Amino acid sequence: MLEKGAKSRVVQVDSQETWNLITSKLMYQDSPIIVNFTATWCMPATAMEPLFEEQALIHKDALFLSVDVDEAKGLMKKMKIRAMPTFIMMTCNKKREWVVMDKVVGANPNEIKKRIAAFIHFIRKQIKNNVEVLVN
Repeated sequence: MLEKGAKSRVVQVDSQETWNLITSKLMYQDSPIIVNFTATWCMPATAMEPLFEEQALIHKDALFLSVDVDEAKGLMKKMKIRAMPTFIMMTCNKKREWVVMDKVVGANPNEIKKRIAAFIHFIRKQIKNNVEVLVN
């Protein structure tokens, strides 16, 4: 849980333009991205915000984004989000295109934690294997 006065590690995405800016930066293309699609009027989505903040603190090598679907309606459509909360896990492929690797729909804290941890573990393993290939 985020301590009072602590700075959030979750980046708020308020528009398609902000999304494009973040996902086009080279510095993020080697990082896994976990996105929480939320809405202020959705109680289950609001209830998941502390858990998402906690996961951002645990997994510091990933970028955590929060998208309010009412502020970024075009992004909701582009990413095929139909319910809140929806959590997607993305990584950049060799062509520098973002690929959704996993998606969790609904407010299931244990499943969300498990899937984020598995995704981060998978990405770390891929990075380690790529480094080993480059070294050998």
